[in-house]
Amino acid sequence: MTEKHIDVLIVGGGPAGLAAALQLWKRGARDLLIVEREKQLGGILRQCIHDGFGLSHFGESLSGPEYAARFIDDVERLGIPYVTNTTVLSITKDRTVTTASPAGLTVCHAKAVILAMGCRERTRGALAIPGERPAGVFTAGTAQAYINLYDRMPAREAVILGSGDIGMIMARRLTLEGAHVKAVYEIMPYAAGLPRNVEQCLRDYEIPLYLSHTVTKVHGRSRVTGVTVAAVDERLQPIPGTEEFVPCDTLILSVGLIPENELSLDAGVTLDPHTRGALVDEHLMTDVDGIFAAGNVLHVHDLVDYVSKEAVRLADSAADYLAQGGLPACPLSVQCGESVGHTVPQRISGSRGVLLSLRVTRPIDSCRIVVSQNGRRIFSRKVRHAVPAEMIRFDLPARSLAPSGDLTVSAIWEGAQDAPEEARV
Repeated sequence: MTEKHIDVLIVGGGPAGLAAALQLWKRGARDLLIVEREKQLGGILRQCIHDGFGLSHFGESLSGPEYAARFIDDVERLGIPYVTNTTVLSITKDRTVTTASPAGLTVCHAKAVILAMGCRERTRGALAIPGERPAGVFTAGTAQAYINLYDRMPAREAVILGSGDIGMIMARRLTLEGAHVKAVYEIMPYAAGLPRNVEQCLRDYEIPLYLSHTVTKVHGRSRVTGVTVAAVDERLQPIPGTEEFVPCDTLILSVGLIPENELSLDAGVTLDPHTRGALVDEHLMTDVDGIFAAGNVLHVHDLVDYVSKEAVRLADSAADYLAQGGLPACPLSVQCGESVGHTVPQRISGSRGVLLSLRVTRPIDSCRIVVSQNGRRIFSRKVRHAVPAEMIRFDLPARSLAPSGDLTVSAIWEGAQDAPEEARV
């Protein structure tokens, strides 16, 4: 077993970890290490061969591997230390990180730890779909890896449950590769993914999307032979008499992403029940001193550009933490109000402006995002069309904040309350 001391250890070599490492290097940090469990850096981007990445960060449309390569090339050019094929086994509150690799066990004592592990997909077991357990049931990410990384065709006649972005992208990908996608079924009354993917991946390829429908049973012994689908009511329960058998050889699940936070829990980090990621302050530091989090391990993003920008902000905070031996306290709590599912960060100092990210709980046409403190509206921003799939981000100026009093963020339908706009981003 090897033991060493290090300034910053970054867990994960995906878009968040790479962006954080590059920014830390720019800030003068040299004693750092990226730990990646896969054979290569890049994270999930390696299998996302579709374009649309980098429009915000680089000003051009790139594929996932191209986007990752921009960061990997910079890491290689600067000589930033990293290891691959290395799994982090545990993280403690005092920032002791134990890793395992073909070379053996290593214990790193870090001054700061950056959590950038990304997220994982919800599986059939999490949904408890009744039926047999045949081959042919995949998560969307697994099906994507089969085609894009391993050159294997997972389906010929496919049904997709869930309208998440990866699921819709896979509906298009399978169609382009010659498979027949029978339909996409979504349990909610609205699509779970980005509107652009509904247009470009489903409507452009005439793939049906059934809202308020779900799969109630999987059929088949050695291989899937079909699924039973049914309409659901407002309580998301199947409606008797609406069942229909759909023959297929593959069921692909795109039913949500969960931040990969087992290591966070081991370190004693408190998780937000809404995001299922860490509770963080405006410095993106968790409630365990010296442990930071950014990217999809913190909260699921719809654009990788936002992941990179968030990681850059985290790296600046981590650099300040190392230089100052700590960061200013953040006593003000940010709470969810009407029609807001979650906000990040969950704590702020009130002494400076802060970038808030949030998602609404339901689609709302013509709404106003309102921030209140001490019973007084301090910020308002109009949003033409808010949907749960799209993260809303805005800068909350310091001049609006009082030194005490928790904040509440709400999404108010304009027809219910017509109020003047105090601030505008």
